[in-house]
Amino acid sequence: MNTLLKTLLAATCLSMVAACTNISTPKNTQETPMTSNTEKAVALLNSLNTGDTGPVAYINPNKYIQHNLDVGDGLSGFGEVIKNAPPQGFKAKVHRSFSDGDYVVAHTEYDFFGPKDGFDVFRFENGLIVEHWDNLTAITPPNPSGRTQFDGTTKVTDLEKTDDNKAVVNGFLTDVLMNGETDKLTTYVNPDKYLQHNSAVADGLDGLGAALKYFADNGLVMEYDEVHKVLGQGNFVLSMSEGKFGAGDHSAFYDLFRLEDGQIVEHWDVIQTIPPKSEWKNSNGKF
Repeated sequence: MNTLLKTLLAATCLSMVAACTNISTPKNTQETPMTSNTEKAVALLNSLNTGDTGPVAYINPNKYIQHNLDVGDGLSGFGEVIKNAPPQGFKAKVHRSFSDGDYVVAHTEYDFFGPKDGFDVFRFENGLIVEHWDNLTAITPPNPSGRTQFDGTTKVTDLEKTDDNKAVVNGFLTDVLMNGETDKLTTYVNPDKYLQHNSAVADGLDGLGAALKYFADNGLVMEYDEVHKVLGQGNFVLSMSEGKFGAGDHSAFYDLFRLEDGQIVEHWDVIQTIPPKSEWKNSNGKF
């Protein structure tokens, strides 16, 4: 798609946002009773590639609470981002997605003011998106085990184990990451199979140990102070936490875990610094 056409599509999407208060169903997206919230969220993200303005109508025009602190609140904030898109537009590739009640989680590869790895969380009311959280970081080379930020398992399975798997992740976050009870590590993480997608960490508990030692030796920190949400479906669980990272920067931790037989076997994450309140473009907070 050439530059001119992408620019026109971006302009069209902005017009759609401005007119959204008069729209009850998508104009360019065929809505059926079987359309799930997950499908709606993925369609909205995919519209960045296609220029399809229809999925914008999946956002409630009268209530859209934005937690990306670089974006203004409401539908007007979303429109401002679209208006300021680069000539080539934005791109989004959803690698994995799942739902938990009214929430939908998407793990997405972006070209959004540069290549990005991102997690998006949408909350729905009455079939429309009313709230959005995300965490973004730059795309980096593969980690020491050759894994990227996006590869690995994508299929949602073990639906009957959702609650149990969320409890395992809650325990890992509380006991190991917040309370420092490292003797419980192998209770939660499979010691024989732990696939790591963090750019700087190798597979296995040895890789995790080496990373923690590097932080300790260099006066760096990774502190989890509060867990805000744990969302899951089947074998996938996402946690949204707050703490300190690196030199002590106030940070948001989004960790995606895959579980097998009651233990964590795969991990993806995005860590993003939370800017000072004076720089926020909305007053809703990161969480």
